Amino acid sequence: MSSVAAPITNIAAYKFAPLADLKPLRERLLGLTKAWKLKGTILLSPEGINLFVAGPAERIDDLLTELRAIPGLEDLTPKISVSDRQPFTRMLVRIKKEIIAFGVEGIDPVGRPAPKITPQQLKQWLDSGRPVTLLDTRNDYEVKLGTFAGATTLGIDHFREFPQAVVKLPAEMKQTPIVMFCTGGIRCEKAGPFMQREGFEQIYQLEGGILKYFEECGSAHYDGECFVFDQRVGLDPSLQETRSDQCFACYASLTADELQDSRYVKGVSCPNCFIAPDERRERTLQERQAALLAAATPLPGSTPYDNDRPLNVPLVADGRTLLDMLAELFVHVPRERWAELCAAGRLLDADGRPVAADRVVRAGQRYLHRHPNTVEPEVATDVRLLHEDEALVVLEKPAPLPMHPSGRFHRNTLQYFVQRAYEPERPRPAHRLDANTSGVVVLSRTRHFASLVQPQFARGEVEKVYLARVQGAPAADEFECTLPISDEAGDLGSRTVDEASGQAAHTRFRVLRRFADGTTLLEVRPLTGRTNQIRVHLWQLGLPICGEQTYLPGRQLGTAQTHAVNDPPLCLHSWRVTLTHPRSRERVSFSASTPKWAELP
Repeated sequence: MSSVAAPITNIAAYKFAPLADLKPLRERLLGLTKAWKLKGTILLSPEGINLFVAGPAERIDDLLTELRAIPGLEDLTPKISVSDRQPFTRMLVRIKKEIIAFGVEGIDPVGRPAPKITPQQLKQWLDSGRPVTLLDTRNDYEVKLGTFAGATTLGIDHFREFPQAVVKLPAEMKQTPIVMFCTGGIRCEKAGPFMQREGFEQIYQLEGGILKYFEECGSAHYDGECFVFDQRVGLDPSLQETRSDQCFACYASLTADELQDSRYVKGVSCPNCFIAPDERRERTLQERQAALLAAATPLPGSTPYDNDRPLNVPLVADGRTLLDMLAELFVHVPRERWAELCAAGRLLDADGRPVAADRVVRAGQRYLHRHPNTVEPEVATDVRLLHEDEALVVLEKPAPLPMHPSGRFHRNTLQYFVQRAYEPERPRPAHRLDANTSGVVVLSRTRHFASLVQPQFARGEVEKVYLARVQGAPAADEFECTLPISDEAGDLGSRTVDEASGQAAHTRFRVLRRFADGTTLLEVRPLTGRTNQIRVHLWQLGLPICGEQTYLPGRQLGTAQTHAVNDPPLCLHSWRVTLTHPRSRERVSFSASTPKWAELP
């Protein structure tokens, strides 16, 4: 024996009345409605109440009794309909500045209301052909489902746009009779006094809105159905749910025919907002490119700030004093200087509190070295987005621009720009380029994809192609270098060839063009990934890269600083990267633009 579920009673009501003590009222109503298994929304405001609630009839009666006991709401009168299912998914009771968002100060629906006209009076006017303008105050997506025959609509997407739309109405309407209407009447409570203030002389509002008109007059003079703000979406003039639906991507109301359209994907798109995949991708790239530009403009490191650089205690320093650890780990800084910094409160614990020089430190602890009023050198900012999907971000890095925080740079880095543009995501670089090297950089969108991409670089499975313009002319058009490179950094971070204990390194070169000035353009393929590998190999071969400030002609070492923005560029460019895509498992290739100094034929 099957049982038939009891119908659901739906009520919609509002009342402009001064309300006080809203927080305790909210808590009481939320507790009662949840205990009564009601669902919907109640908005409370100093100016009154607005609600849409559904549930068993007896519990709806309990709610109305509770509300009518509140001073000012004694005559609260709801519009009632019945459905065979619960149209709401949860119960919300919220406190708002206004019970219907309008955004215009000085509108007083209680003290200075516009005159009302009942549904029966309006029907009589329309039956008799009385001259009157019907003004629909609702949003476009509501009007789409239906409105009064011949009504004037405003083409708005939100009620906050109503004041601007009224300004555009013809001046002659200010002397003609106007009956404005909305779903249940609440919007007209504010729209009417506003229009009177703007000089409209004969304004009336339809009492109870379209739903009350349906209840008393049915479909007379009305075409279509009425949009409602719950899962029913549309009600016909008999107040029964229709087959209409709503797109929850763009909020457009959808007819039965639109629901059958191939462009309708529930929760994703509909014929009104559908964007072809190629166009969607292009829009996404444009928006992200704009975000990258905004993240670097103005340069975030150009405003003075306190830069707290991390200091991690190694195992060898366990049990030592902070001063002893600093003096031993950073020998280029005098011990006396570290003592001064500690005394000045520039050494902090992980919580940002100053620590004394005699603090005993433990392995694994983290301390901070504060550099106050830091202003970082300028860097190049024209980061270009080459590709983006659910797994990868591929950028073209300009130079000079450090990839990670180090030395003089913390905020003026590619990592900082990317994190600001992609927040709350934190894309992870799968490899690195020197600050003075430009070109393709691959990043992973998540830790999972990073675990599939970074090992490819470590295992030498990624094909990397660089362009380099070098000083000098190699004897052969194709050549290679396998000199091992030092594992330890030398002065200012430089590396050298170390045939005794260096790491294996292998680079192949091919001449692309020989220039009259004695320089040569090379295609470079590093088969291993040692620090400064290309620069060191070419330096050892007597072919230092044009623009070098570190690996100079005659195998001399210069400085290892990041170039200034106006310095001649280091002519080394990551031109193309080919790897296995972590999602599709197919080989994919990403290419950067060709720099001006390459002068390819």
